[in-house]
Amino acid sequence: MSRVMQGALLWGGAYLGLALLPMVVVLVRAPAEARGVGVEFGALLGLLALTVMALQALVSGRHRWFGEALGFDNLLQFHRRMGVIALLLVVAHPAVMLASRPAWLDYLDPRDDTLRALTLMGLLAATLLLVVTSLWRQACQLSYEHWRALHGLLAVAVVGGGLAHALMVGHYTAGAAGVLLALLIGLALLLVVETRLLRPWQVVETQPVRGDATTLVLAPLGRHRLEFAPGQFAWFTLGDTPYRLQQHPFSLASSAARPERIAFTAKRLGDFTATLPEVPVGTRAFLEGPFGAFLPDARNPSGAVLIAGGIGITPMMSILRTFADRGERLPLWLIYANPTWEEATFREELETLAEQLALEVIHVLDEPPDGWQGERGKVDRDLLERRLPADDGRRDYFICGPDPLMDAAEGGLIELGVEPTRLNSDRFDMV
Repeated sequence: MSRVMQGALLWGGAYLGLALLPMVVVLVRAPAEARGVGVEFGALLGLLALTVMALQALVSGRHRWFGEALGFDNLLQFHRRMGVIALLLVVAHPAVMLASRPAWLDYLDPRDDTLRALTLMGLLAATLLLVVTSLWRQACQLSYEHWRALHGLLAVAVVGGGLAHALMVGHYTAGAAGVLLALLIGLALLLVVETRLLRPWQVVETQPVRGDATTLVLAPLGRHRLEFAPGQFAWFTLGDTPYRLQQHPFSLASSAARPERIAFTAKRLGDFTATLPEVPVGTRAFLEGPFGAFLPDARNPSGAVLIAGGIGITPMMSILRTFADRGERLPLWLIYANPTWEEATFREELETLAEQLALEVIHVLDEPPDGWQGERGKVDRDLLERRLPADDGRRDYFICGPDPLMDAAEGGLIELGVEPTRLNSDRFDMV
C-alpha cells in the first residue's frame, strides 16, 4: 500500500470520527422530549452540516502534518467535494424539518421575527455563495486574490452563524454537547490561525538565472527554521504583513539539508514574477508550509526518474541538491525539456550534480542548436522507452512542468507499464 493511501485511510478515519462525534454525543445525551423522527433527523443533519463546515477550515488550513501524507492536490479535491456535501446538508436540514412540521415555516417569516428570519436565510445564501464561487470562480470572473478573501469571510460567517443558531436553539446543544461543538469549531479555527503565525523572513539575495528566471534567497528573522523535504512547496507573501491578498505557491529550490537559508526560483511569466528581479534585499517575506507529497524515497534501491519541463526543474533541483548534500547514491535519471538550450535553467549546475550523484541528465530541446547531439522534440513514449531503463515495478516517477508535457509523460509511462500509483505529478492549478 502506497504512503499516500496509508495517509488517506488514517486521516480519512480521523475525519469521519470528528465529523460524527457531536452526533454521537447528542444521541447518547438525547433530551427526553420527543419531536418526531423527521424533526430529529433534520436536526441531526444540521448538526452534521455545521461540523463538516468547521472541518472544512481544518482541511484547507495547509497543515503539513497531514498535507505531507496526503498531498495538497488531494486535500484540495477533498475540500471541494466536502463543500458540496456541506451545502446539501445545509439545504436538507430545514427542508426535512419543515416537511415534518410545516408550522415552523413561520420561523422564516420576517414579519414575525425579522432578525431570526434574515439570519436563517442569510446562512443558507452564504453557504450557497461559498460553494458556487469556489466551484465556478472563473465563471464568476473572480480573481484568485478576491475570491480568497471572499471565501474566508463567508466561511467564518457560515460557521460562526451556524454555531450561534445551534446554541440558541439549544435542543441538542445545551450543556456538554454545546461545549463540545464549540470546542471542535474553535479547534478548527485555531489550527487555521496557526498557519498564519508571524514568523517573518527577509530577502538576503536576488540572483538572475538562465531562462529569464530569478532566484530569491531568504533567511529567517529570528531563530525559526523551515524544515522541509526536497520536492515540497510553500505559499509565499512579500511585504510587511502576512495577511495580504496576494499569495503565491512556489516550489522550494534549495537543499533541505540547509534549512537556515531557503531559495525560490521563478520564471518571468506573470505580473508578480515579473517584479521579482527588482525585489530589494531586506524585503520582508512570510511563508506557509511546507506542503506537498512530491517526495522521492532515498531508501528505494530502484531509484527515481525525474521529468521536468522549463521552470518545473525547481522541485527537482531541491531533490538533487539535497541528495548531493547528504551523499545519497540511489540511481537517478533526469529528463529535462526546454524550447532552446539557452532556456535550460541550472544546466551548468546539473553537470556538476551529475558528477556528485548517480545521476544521468537527459536534455530534450524543441529547437536545438547546430551540431546538437542530444534528444530533440517532445517527451513521449518513444523517448522514454529509448532513454530509461525498463521499469522494475518499484521505481518512482516525478513529473513537473507544463500540462502538455506532464500529460504526455504520464501517458507514455503508463503505456510502458508503469503503475499510476508510482506517478507523482506536481501541478500548480489550485489558483
